[in-house]
Amino acid sequence: MTIRTPEDEAAIDATKAPLLDHLVELRKRIIYSLAALAIAFILCFSFAKPIYAFLTEPLARAAPGHHLIYTAVYESFFTYVKLGMFAGLCLAFPIIASQVWMFVAPGLYKQERKAFLPFLIATPILFLIGAAFVFYVMLPFAIRFFVGYETPGGPNSLPIEMQPKVSEYLDFVTTLIFAFGLTFQLPVLLSLLGRVGIVTSQQLKSARRYAILGITVVAAILTPPDFISPFTLILPLIFLYEASIWCVKLIERQRARDDAAKAAAAT
Repeated sequence: MTIRTPEDEAAIDATKAPLLDHLVELRKRIIYSLAALAIAFILCFSFAKPIYAFLTEPLARAAPGHHLIYTAVYESFFTYVKLGMFAGLCLAFPIIASQVWMFVAPGLYKQERKAFLPFLIATPILFLIGAAFVFYVMLPFAIRFFVGYETPGGPNSLPIEMQPKVSEYLDFVTTLIFAFGLTFQLPVLLSLLGRVGIVTSQQLKSARRYAILGITVVAAILTPPDFISPFTLILPLIFLYEASIWCVKLIERQRARDDAAKAAAAT
């Protein structure tokens, strides 16, 4: 746990404000976040067709000659709207995160701000890594698996041809991107828990077999039902879990050095 000195207490007392001021500040941060989201949505909606082409590239490569369909008059339009919201949220996330940070940071001590800032920076980076992983590694395998169930047909049988709806395909892709992006936040979550002293590196080591079991269950739920896709999530998450143990161990070592330095200064 963080040891707070009298200087830290004085610094945080100097930043205290009445409840009304906090509510005004919260309203300002929410307005800025919504404005950033609205601007990002308008910008991304203007480029919805190129974004659509980018997201359908794995399908075009894995199943050449196929095409997407829509069965409702308004389906294609609302698909572009959802694409604009999805891309706009991704584009505006750094601004939204910065607004959250600017609202929370004044209530933190100086060493706490230094401690939490790396996690704030690591969150979008890990999300992008997870999104890129599902898009370039897992999704092509999954599409080829589903395309493999097409049936050419014969004299006495009808062919089965894949004709996915545009809304269903893009919902499938965006859901996987969000799911993988969130699961790749595992090091951030465990490191934060280690930072506040809820878990230790030794506890994470002893719970390794249960963590692997949980990772396997999560991978089975989130990935398509083929034989390869679950392993494309299980292996990176196991690696991220081991990296989390290493990060927590580094945090514990740094905390021990800081405590020893403060104890030496106090004597």
